[in-house]
Amino acid sequence: MFLYLLKRILLFLPTLLLISLLSFGLSRLSPGDPVAQYLGEDVFGKIATQQDLLQAERGYAQAAHHLGVDKPPFYFSIASKAYPDTLHRIAISHRRKTLEKLLAQYGNWPQVQAWYNGIRSFELKLLGLTDSAIVAAATPMKIPFRELYVLYTDGAISARLKEMEAAFGKSPELAAALGTDFSSLKKNYQTLQAEATPGLLRLPAFHWYGLDNQYHTWLSAFLRGNFGTSLSHRMAVTEKVKPALFWTLIINLVAIALAFVLAVPIGVWSAVKQGKTFDKLATTGLFMLYSLPSFWIATLLLIFFTTREYGMDFFPSGGLGNVPPAAPWWKQIGLAAPHLMLPIICVAFPSIAYIARQARGGMAKVLGQDFIRTARAKGLPERTVIWKHGFRNALFPLITLLASVVPSAIAGSVAVEWIFNIPGMGWLTLQAITQQDWPIVFTVLMLGAVLTVVGMLVSDVLYKLTDPRVKY
Repeated sequence: MFLYLLKRILLFLPTLLLISLLSFGLSRLSPGDPVAQYLGEDVFGKIATQQDLLQAERGYAQAAHHLGVDKPPFYFSIASKAYPDTLHRIAISHRRKTLEKLLAQYGNWPQVQAWYNGIRSFELKLLGLTDSAIVAAATPMKIPFRELYVLYTDGAISARLKEMEAAFGKSPELAAALGTDFSSLKKNYQTLQAEATPGLLRLPAFHWYGLDNQYHTWLSAFLRGNFGTSLSHRMAVTEKVKPALFWTLIINLVAIALAFVLAVPIGVWSAVKQGKTFDKLATTGLFMLYSLPSFWIATLLLIFFTTREYGMDFFPSGGLGNVPPAAPWWKQIGLAAPHLMLPIICVAFPSIAYIARQARGGMAKVLGQDFIRTARAKGLPERTVIWKHGFRNALFPLITLLASVVPSAIAGSVAVEWIFNIPGMGWLTLQAITQQDWPIVFTVLMLGAVLTVVGMLVSDVLYKLTDPRVKY
């Protein structure tokens, strides 16, 4: 048993590693700028002075460091020789992406860097103007100038430079104050084009970053139970997941237990009474039950059993009621129990149909085998033949279900929780997707994937305990 378990664990470890790589990769491909979303505003949209710019850059860099996105993504990188190994140090996302696109065209990092530094230097000079007449003359060039941070095609950049040059032609004072800096900026762009080295883009380069990278930091924190920071709420993801996980587990574990208690006897007796009236009625009823969408049933239950208009307000409406967050968990469950009954029914009824069909199929196959006929020939009671000899050998399909039961119990039901306004994992995931709060979304994804593997491991162990003949 020990060797069997050890082999399964050794098989699952690389699986979990692959899952973590996939989850991390998807999280880094998610749309939007996580730092800007975390800050909650465009810190570069209201810059009027040099101090504003420096403060915005400093605040952005601090937020990027807090979120851990100012490090290299992985332990190493394989890129073209044109790309430096320090590009990740440019914390501002849209500026870094522009530099990457310029590099993909020209391949000469020193000149691209000089162009970027020239833009920033010119902005500091522009924001440092104090004469009101010169400031007024410089106003028309501010918008085209700031667009240089995000432009990378020659036509667009040249057009913006011409707009800026026109402003200098209208104001000799502005030309005297910033003309030299503008000429230097134009020269940087011309040098960028003239000294392009596209051949470097075809030469590979290997860069090693060590353990101080985003993936290692993220995985280490995840293993410690630190799932990062919510971008929308600016709080630890753990603090958002804990209460949601609590209510999802209550609903799903009770629903799963209820489903097994009801479905297993129905499935077993359908197999015993195969082809008879009970089996036909049970099969028809289960297929009808399984075909009903849970969101539709949830809506009907909420409408007909929680409102006075239909005279059947047997249950309270959606939500959890008045549950104090600081109350002990058993008191919270007791106060919320009336609100959880209908969601539990909605989660349980599809599982009842599915589990019953699995139990029937496994039991029907076992009842036709020789050892069952031998047990009956010995005169054993029918109940003993069915439950002691037959059911134990028909457990394998039910054990297999555990591999999917565990992650589904954690992920929750999005439709049911949303309709009944239950703040569980499904509700939290949907809310996070609408808000583009990707750390929460990928935490739920990672937890579900890990628990799927754990469920498979539990199933393998139960296989071995049920039938010692099972081998790796």
